[in-house]
Amino acid sequence: MTDKKTVIKHIPYAVYKVDLPILGKKHQGKVRDSYQIGDPSASSGQRKRVIVTTDRQSAFDRVLGFIPFKGQVLTKLSAFWFEKTKDIIANHFISVVDPNVMVARNAEVIPIEMVVRGYITGVTDTSIWSSYEKGERIIYGIKFPDYLKKNQKLSKPVVTPTTKAEKGHDERLTEKEILTRKIVSPKIWQQMKKAALAVFARGQRIAGKAGMILVDTKYEFGLDEKGKLMLVDEVHTPDSSRYWVKATYQQRLSKGIEPESYDKEPMRIWFKEHGYKGEGEPPKMPPGFIAKISLLYQGIYEKITGKKFVPDTAVNVNKRIMNNLKKAGIA
Repeated sequence: MTDKKTVIKHIPYAVYKVDLPILGKKHQGKVRDSYQIGDPSASSGQRKRVIVTTDRQSAFDRVLGFIPFKGQVLTKLSAFWFEKTKDIIANHFISVVDPNVMVARNAEVIPIEMVVRGYITGVTDTSIWSSYEKGERIIYGIKFPDYLKKNQKLSKPVVTPTTKAEKGHDERLTEKEILTRKIVSPKIWQQMKKAALAVFARGQRIAGKAGMILVDTKYEFGLDEKGKLMLVDEVHTPDSSRYWVKATYQQRLSKGIEPESYDKEPMRIWFKEHGYKGEGEPPKMPPGFIAKISLLYQGIYEKITGKKFVPDTAVNVNKRIMNNLKKAGIA
């Protein structure tokens, strides 16, 4: 792990944009940019994707700033989790060719984000706690009991899907809506639910052994050229998941104190405390706070994998990525 001083020094060099025109047209998401490579006339199964994970930081369905080394953490941690869960369901991961770049199998991405929740928490409008606090008891088509308090563990994990919006806000979905709108077939939907819950259970066990609680997470799925379901995007990163410190969770819950987090929830809370929940111009994060979030991300990587996080501190990231793509025979 680096230190606060190093992170602040690298704020001007955060990876906010990477252009690789040699690979063709770029598809830009909130955090990841991807390029489809291979012969366009070949079957989709013979094509691959180069996925660049930037340091762009999103929350409330908006890009709110940049966190140095974040993209490297997400790339390495996703690779770790793809390997740890590939026996449960196939995934798109092939290799990491640069600290910020993953090569993956091509897939037709299903426009549903599968959010699995083991606890009732959150500050965004799509979180179940936001609705529960307002008095709702049937949320995402699921009935919740009356006695729950914030950050409490649920009797069993629940799947609360949303739409997958490249821009704007994700919207809640229920199982009935997914099937009525024929977003996926009933067979694929059942496979998605089963896989999401199984991968989440595996994640909770591994996190638990590392002294952490995997609270909730988001999965994305796609179909390969034969229509087979596979896990895509990222897995159990601090961007897509909440992680709490296991040792202090119960004590803090009993006192009504927010759990110790190793994810982007402290950032969501910071923005909310500064009057921002996704509308209008967001406040600018100060350097010290940016460093805090970066160190949290680095910290969860080290706790989960048991390995020291050593970031690549190159200033010209575009050049480094191009050199590594050439070494890998991609560019």
